[in-house]
Order: sequence, then structure tokens, then C-alpha cells
Amino acid sequence: MATSSFDMIVIGAGPGGYVAAIRGAQLGLKVAIVEREHLGGICLNWGCIPTKAMLRSSEVFHLMHRAKEFGLSADKIDYDLDAVVDRSRGVAKQLSGGVGHLLKKNKVTVLMGEATLPARGKVSVKTDKGTEELSAPHIVLATGARARELPGLEADGDLVWTYKHALKPPRMPKKLLVIGSGAIGIEFASFYNTLGADTTVVEVMDRVLPVEDAEISAFARKQFVKQGMTIMEKAMVKQLDRAKGKVTAHIEIGGKVEKHEFDTVISAVGIVGNVEGLGLEALGVGIDRTHVTTDEYCRTSAEGLYAIGDIAGAPWLAHKASHEGVMVAEMIAGQSPHPVKPESIAGCTYCHPQVASVGYTEAKAKELGYEVKVGRFPFIGNGKAIALGEPEGMVKTVFDAKTGELLGAHMVGAEVTELIQGYVVGRTLETTEAELMETVFPHPTLSEMMHESVLDAYGRAIHF
Repeated sequence: MATSSFDMIVIGAGPGGYVAAIRGAQLGLKVAIVEREHLGGICLNWGCIPTKAMLRSSEVFHLMHRAKEFGLSADKIDYDLDAVVDRSRGVAKQLSGGVGHLLKKNKVTVLMGEATLPARGKVSVKTDKGTEELSAPHIVLATGARARELPGLEADGDLVWTYKHALKPPRMPKKLLVIGSGAIGIEFASFYNTLGADTTVVEVMDRVLPVEDAEISAFARKQFVKQGMTIMEKAMVKQLDRAKGKVTAHIEIGGKVEKHEFDTVISAVGIVGNVEGLGLEALGVGIDRTHVTTDEYCRTSAEGLYAIGDIAGAPWLAHKASHEGVMVAEMIAGQSPHPVKPESIAGCTYCHPQVASVGYTEAKAKELGYEVKVGRFPFIGNGKAIALGEPEGMVKTVFDAKTGELLGAHMVGAEVTELIQGYVVGRTLETTEAELMETVFPHPTLSEMMHESVLDAYGRAIHF
């Protein structure tokens, strides 16, 4: 069988994979990309994009119930869950088609099938039409990850769901248990709770959204409880007893096991890297807890083999994967890109209220030995937030007291997932408090709170 030769082969067409392929093609490389399921990967088809479409529907539904606050009238407010899901799937389909167009436009060879690595520089692809053999001196793994399933808590698509089932639900839950309060868990909790599900969130750590700054987590928790959620922290689901139409969860909390009954459970307890069946062990590739080990340039222990995105470890974010894809493609093309710095990548959670952060939490900065200056500014002090009817929230900034370096920024409230990029740019430019203080922020905007939070860190806040 003839072998097709390329300069670079990418395995996996998620955000990191297709971006790597396109950037490589832009730089004059002959590129092939292999995908076994959907162009756009999990993020576009089953993650970032469709969840945001569903959350937008729940946000509008929530606002409709507040019509009177805005001097408006809305009667008989209701929703059609099937229509909400159909819209979400339509958005994902549109963008998936766009990825295909971009790959074609950049003359990237696309193969739909399952890839294995039989030897260094070799890729074997099993397609519907048979097996194709490819070769390239540079191979990029971008195979992503899938939902972690704990023994005894496995999803069945009926009573117990993963994120995929929650995106195409067979019914609207009445009494819902969400296991895990990371971004995935809390977003689904927020969506279904807003639509009327009696929602309980169980988190094994000492607080919800455990990777966020402790103050932000505490603020968000209060809002979730205010919205009717039950939050159980330092708790663990030990067992699920399934019966017709119901699940009895055995939840250990405070040293005692309680039994609670639900009609639906969503398991959101992390992810597992898709490393199986590729032939990585035979190539001597290092794997740590289902994720491929790499250096700062995403190079694995096997020459010419790179790993980007979720398969390469935290943070598990699409924008991190995309940036790694660009970096690796540019390295392969002979350029000298800067490595991706995980501590300068923003994390965004699209629950209500939204949560966003970049850099070190206050606790982490202190743990690393920094003497810190911390500023805070509440949404209630911002004119735009009040005009929007969104006075609940906070912006928090953490600075190095000695140098003025912006160490971290943490936000909770309306549209903070858009605001956070201002601080991301600041960190990339190695901005200090002086530049941020001298920057003129437009009025009236939510972004003014970013300025005030910086001023507050140095005892100069005007409106609080």
C-alpha cells in the first residue's frame, strides 16, 4: 500500500488540532489532519459552544421573569426544552461546518477515521474505505479528553448523565443531583436550576469552584443558594441505587452518610485523556494519569511527536489548546515562538453569575512567597451594572507589593468572561499597577470596575 507523505500530521480536529493544521498550512507546510468523530472536536460539538447556546436560552428565560423590573410586561413565560436543545445543536453544526471550510480553504488534507502510530513518523488511519498509511517527520497529538466515570457512578443516559447526555436530555429533570462543581458541573447546574429543576450540587473539596479564588467561590456560592440550589461541600457520593424513574444517592458529609432521592444525576467529576489505542507506549511516550507528558513547547519524549490541548494536561481549556497549536506549527515551520504560560491563561465559567480569572489567587501568591496588595470593587458601586439590573458581583486584583506586577485578577458577576481579557493583556504586557491606574476606562461601562479594583489595592478607589 502506498504511503502519503506530509510535513506535519495532526491527530484530532478539536480547537488545538485544526488551528495547528491551519497555521502549519499558512506557513507553507503540507498538512494532513485525522479526526474520528467531528470536525471541531468536543469543545465545538459537545462542550464550549453548545453549552453556551443553552445557557443563553436560560439567561433570556431568567430575564423574561424579571420583565417588571425593567418596566416591561411578559405573560405566560415558558420554554420548550426540545427547541432550546435544537438551537444549541444548530449553533454547533454551523460552526463545525465552518471548520471544514477553513481546512479546505487552507488546502489541509482531511481524513475521517481512527489513527494509530505504528512507528516513529508513521500514522495508520482506519477509514470507512479501508486503511490509509501516512508519514511525516512531525506528528501532533490533539486527541482531547472525555468525561471521567467513577466506579458505581457510571452514566447510563437515562438516570445518570455525562455532559453529552445533559446537552441532549431525554427529559427535563425535576430533582437533579450534580456531582462536581467545576466549570462543567456548575454550568449545567445553573442551566437546569434556572429552568426550574430542584438542583443539588455535591463537591468533594471544601468549596464550589475550587480552582477559583476563595472569596470569589464564596460569593458565587451565596448567589447559587439564593437562586434555590442546595450546595453540599466536603461531601462525596459513595453510591447510586438506581430504580425505575429514580436514583437514591448515598452522600457522605460530616462523617455520616445521608440518602437523597433524585430523578436525574449529572456526573461532572473531571476528564480522562484519550491516550488509548494510539500506540504511544511502544514509542516510549511518557503518560501521567492519562495525560501525555510534555515540555513547555509541547514536545513529548518521542522525537518529532508533540501533544497539545486536553491530552497534554491542565488547564483544560480550548483557548490554551489553540494557542499551543499555533506555537507547535510555528516551531515545526522553523520559527521561534514563545511557550504558552499556563498562569497567564484565563479561565471562564458561564454560570449565573459568571466567573472569570487569570493568574494567581491571593492564597497562591502568598504561598509562593509574594507580599501582596489586594484590591476589590463591588458591582453595586458601578453605574452600568446597576443600569443593567446586575448589581451582584465583584472584581478582585492581586499585585506584588514590591514591584507592582499584576499577579492575578478574579471576577464574579455579569459579563466578567468578557472583561477578564483586559487583565490577560495586562499580564502579557507585564503591566504594573502604574499603567493600569493611568489607563482611561470608558464610562459608563463594567470595565470601570477593573480600574477601581486596581485603585483600591493602593488605597485610591474613588467610588467605594
